Amino acid sequence: MATQVVMPKLSPTMEEGQLARWLKNEGDKVSVGEPLAEIDTDKATMEAQALTTGVLRKILVQAGATVPLGQIIAIIGEADEDISALLAQAESGASTAANKQSIEAIVESGQDGAQQELAQVVPDGARTQATIAGQPLKGEAGAPATASSAQTQSAPTDKEAIATQPAQTAEGGNGLRGNGGRLIVSPLAARMAAEAGINLQTLAGSGPGGRIVKRDIEEAIKMGDQPAAQTQPPATSGASAPSAQSAQTFQESSVEGASPYRDVPVSTMRATIARRLTSSIGPVPHFFLTTEIEMDGVAELRRKFNEQDKENKISINDIIIKVAAVALVRHPQVNASFQEKVVRYYERADIGVAVAIEDGLITPVVRAADAKSIGQISHEVRQLAERARSRKLQPAEYTGATFSISNLGMLGIDEFTAVINPPEAAILAVGAMGPKPVVRDGEIVVRQLMRVTMSCDHRVIDGATGAKFLQTFKQLLEQPLLMLL
Repeated sequence: MATQVVMPKLSPTMEEGQLARWLKNEGDKVSVGEPLAEIDTDKATMEAQALTTGVLRKILVQAGATVPLGQIIAIIGEADEDISALLAQAESGASTAANKQSIEAIVESGQDGAQQELAQVVPDGARTQATIAGQPLKGEAGAPATASSAQTQSAPTDKEAIATQPAQTAEGGNGLRGNGGRLIVSPLAARMAAEAGINLQTLAGSGPGGRIVKRDIEEAIKMGDQPAAQTQPPATSGASAPSAQSAQTFQESSVEGASPYRDVPVSTMRATIARRLTSSIGPVPHFFLTTEIEMDGVAELRRKFNEQDKENKISINDIIIKVAAVALVRHPQVNASFQEKVVRYYERADIGVAVAIEDGLITPVVRAADAKSIGQISHEVRQLAERARSRKLQPAEYTGATFSISNLGMLGIDEFTAVINPPEAAILAVGAMGPKPVVRDGEIVVRQLMRVTMSCDHRVIDGATGAKFLQTFKQLLEQPLLMLL
């Protein structure tokens, strides 16, 4: 019996998915649990897997398209089965009550838990070919070529020809990775390379572990554009130079009118960020509290800790996470969220730590940070941040925080305000720590100062409540031994 394949719900916050690429072609046989397509969710790239055995009869959504949860994206059935009724139903958007119930069950269950997260390891240049109308060209990926693709391959553009020249790495290689010659590529970089016709095996990744990321593709595209401007032979003594008039004409024409631009489709992650920020800064009544903290005691604590354990060094941010968690337990009114008819108070401090990744921002969560040592927090944060940047976080690892911290101090930002991540009631924006002159006991001395700003949801936190929390937070940072009381 023919079965509809729908866009599944792959994370708790997912409302739509972008179909990155199909792993099967129409007419291919598929088995239960076999990967069908790669789906870009708001936080990670996942595999949509087949829930039935049969033949992929029809692909209804092409690669690159973004569709809402539950929309039919393909049909699986027997090779000779009549699927005209399902096709008509999909095209009209109609659905029987039984089918609708089935689709909703699949969407809510994430296809019975069959979806597995991608490690984004690309074997043997499988995603190095350009795409036409969303279909991969015939190449190492094994996808069939179309007439257009054959023409493209027989007459490559200058950019494609340049991109296929091996790029030497620092080790003298040609961009190949270890582990059997596999490439580690971010989803966005893979799509950009496919669209630009760039062979990923010619690139040396600048990301963690040699991962090929967006900037590597942009650099390759930029290098591919340069020779086009160098096609004229260099001027010799006998060659005539361009006249001043022609140079002036070129300059004037090159800046005429509005600036050129290029449109890049909004990624699923960026669309989710935009949607959630809109739902936060508007409906959530923000107010902001700022204080300045002497960090000399924390700096000394960190120095002593790292002298004792040079293998597992801690950061200032690790201490800030611990102190915030302790302060939250002492001020449960801040460790809360507005739930329309109730205010929910949490019994432990689950701290979301903002991590910048290639496509946007994600907040992996340190669970029960109030009960963990600073060393444990440090180890966990490093692991979560690494998994976040490689888009390997599971939904349970980035949802359900009770309070968030965003630290831009390492980028030299002295002070900023952050937008609350609903349903949390507060977020702490941490600025840079640096030496500044201050007056102490009538004398000017130099202290390590840091400014923090807490954004508060006024439906949950009043001004005095937020101020008392920051007062405790400040005291604990200035005198870390108070955490032991």
